Amino acid sequence: MGTILRGLSAKYGDVVYLEVFGQPMVLLGTHDAAKDLMERRSSKYSDKPPFVMSYLTGWDWALPVLRYGPWWRRSRRMFHDCFNAGAIIQYRPTQMEAVHRFLSRLLSDPRAFPNHIKHLIASSILRVTYGIDIDKESTPYLTIATEAMATFAATFVPGKYFVEVLPILRYIPWWVPGAQFKKDGKAWKPRVQRLTDTPWGACIAALKEGSAPPSIVAGLMESASHLDEPARSEDIEIAKATSAAAYAGGSDTLYSALMTFFLAMALHPEVQRRAQVELDTVVGPSRLPDFDDAPSLPYITAIMKECMRWRIVLPLGLMHRSTEDDEYRGFYIPEGTFVIPNAWAYTRDPTHYPDPEEFRPERYLKDGEIDPDVLDPGDIAFGYGRRACPGRDFSEAVLRVIMSSVLHAFAISPALDEHGIPLPLEGKMSDGGVLSIPEPFECVIKARSAEVEALIHATSSGA
Repeated sequence: MGTILRGLSAKYGDVVYLEVFGQPMVLLGTHDAAKDLMERRSSKYSDKPPFVMSYLTGWDWALPVLRYGPWWRRSRRMFHDCFNAGAIIQYRPTQMEAVHRFLSRLLSDPRAFPNHIKHLIASSILRVTYGIDIDKESTPYLTIATEAMATFAATFVPGKYFVEVLPILRYIPWWVPGAQFKKDGKAWKPRVQRLTDTPWGACIAALKEGSAPPSIVAGLMESASHLDEPARSEDIEIAKATSAAAYAGGSDTLYSALMTFFLAMALHPEVQRRAQVELDTVVGPSRLPDFDDAPSLPYITAIMKECMRWRIVLPLGLMHRSTEDDEYRGFYIPEGTFVIPNAWAYTRDPTHYPDPEEFRPERYLKDGEIDPDVLDPGDIAFGYGRRACPGRDFSEAVLRVIMSSVLHAFAISPALDEHGIPLPLEGKMSDGGVLSIPEPFECVIKARSAEVEALIHATSSGA
């Protein structure tokens, strides 16, 4: 879909106006156009379309699709307060424990690295958000978010459901030909319900028993207990949605970014070697990286940025909606227009990223430091203006420390055939959903030394 829409932008310009059964839509083909409208004119472009499918599937509470207004502002403020750079520092020891367990799993069973990534993400987010500690691969929490996010990825693909441009169709019976959207909603809603209810219920039960460890939900419930009704009930409802948004939002997006990282390292041994030289210099052989090393690891930061750009997780971003009439570059944009940011095209714009198909972390560096003049792919990947993802600080910090830990401990290379010849890695991405994730691939993951193996055993046993 990103390729198709990029073709429209290349043919018709940065701003492409469409009408589908009377519904106006604008496709933004460049980062500059997206920034102009959704950031510089955010007062007009911070709403979201009234997604019919969000109600039918049970996603109507989710922060990325909430309509702009007081409830959204309260929800975003709560999320930001919980996950901003200052707030997440207190959870670093917990996150490092999860990373060290992840390294131990990689050492024990490297071929299962995709499952280990899923476990790492779930354990990190669940412990921080709900105070839930998962230490078994069979835990149901590993599948709850995956199943729910599969419905999210399918629900919000632009143009997939005709009911979004002709909302009156929502009232037709499920058995009418063409009412697949009704069947999908009925099938998917229980999955979304499990996402919001299962970890929340476990956390609330632990709080009532007095056995709950510190967590974001515990703090939010404590704050809500001092409020009068109806503010207390409203804050609890927002807290439930906020915690579920963190659980869901981080699961597939972080998984995709880390799978892209492993793919890129297997494909580019020269990048891997340069990163390991930096790590050996800064961290040394006697310990593993931690969060405090980040400022001294610019090349690791550059790798993280390039992973975000090279295989962007949300190729089409998420649609916005205009709340009043506007004019841009001579084009009239009526109130209620759906605005689509073609994020995939932005990451392929050679004016910002020369040789965009190449994986080149050095494009972000100048004189050994991050070059502020190069467009940060995070500004694209995490969205624009008032609807930018408030979990960016959390996500980038976690990705950076995981990537640095993996590269410090392991060497990654393509899998070999029976003759010892490296198998080709195509690096294909899934297509057909709002999320883009690398298709399954194999690689070889080996500890760099006996010393690092000992480090992994020592840190994971104490985790």
